[in-house]
Amino acid sequence: MPTIVTTGGRPDEISHQRAFFVSEALQLEFVERKKRSVKKLMDLYKSDVLVAGKNRYELYTINSKTPFFFHPSSAAFRAKRIMRGESEPFLKAIDLKEGQTMIDCTLGMATDSMMAAIAVGDSGKIIGCEGNPIIAFMMREGLQNYDFIAEKLPELHVMRNIDVVSSVAVDYLKTLPDNFADVVYLDPMFEETIEESTNFAPLRQAGVHIPLDEQWLKEAYRVCKRRVVLKAKYDSPLFNKYSFSREIRPNIKFHYGILEKSI
Repeated sequence: MPTIVTTGGRPDEISHQRAFFVSEALQLEFVERKKRSVKKLMDLYKSDVLVAGKNRYELYTINSKTPFFFHPSSAAFRAKRIMRGESEPFLKAIDLKEGQTMIDCTLGMATDSMMAAIAVGDSGKIIGCEGNPIIAFMMREGLQNYDFIAEKLPELHVMRNIDVVSSVAVDYLKTLPDNFADVVYLDPMFEETIEESTNFAPLRQAGVHIPLDEQWLKEAYRVCKRRVVLKAKYDSPLFNKYSFSREIRPNIKFHYGILEKSI
């Protein structure tokens, strides 16, 4: 589906600058708003619409009723729980330490990557892959520019340390040397929907749908130093198919599987 760029409904100079910036960066057509609704622009241009507002970018897709925009989502309360010393099953599964590295093959809303960034600290490295270049751009801009101070989420300052790679994960993994990252994380979120955020629906529409297969897992295993971690619905066949060990979590809709690296 093609995508055009426009400004907010009442654009100022900042909105225009942001629209021109993303139009040039992603080679997308810029269209003046002229007080037209997003729906009107969609109908006229038969395309998705990326709106450059004063404070954020919003992507309106033809098949979704709500726009996609960057927001910490569940990372906000998960981070606060970690700061209070409460258990976080994801951190237990990835078992990352200060200064280590993780590749998140399915960045999505980056909520898991933000938790991993807390675990590895400022000396660590988190890399997130996003196959849709528009979503990758929006996530990169959001992670770098979100005002976590104004939103009273200082613990999420580590989101600035997440590098967003605009690439399908398996293609990016192929470019990396053996044992590059301590952990490679897989969350094939389009296998079945787990995320319940309303902001996730348009992301699902715009995201790149690639199921986990042997080639992807082979590259993940080669690139990891310690383990590959899989997140999937509790009854997913992927755990047994690819020999992941997992801890059964009664009454929880998703589980984590671990594939340890044999050295």
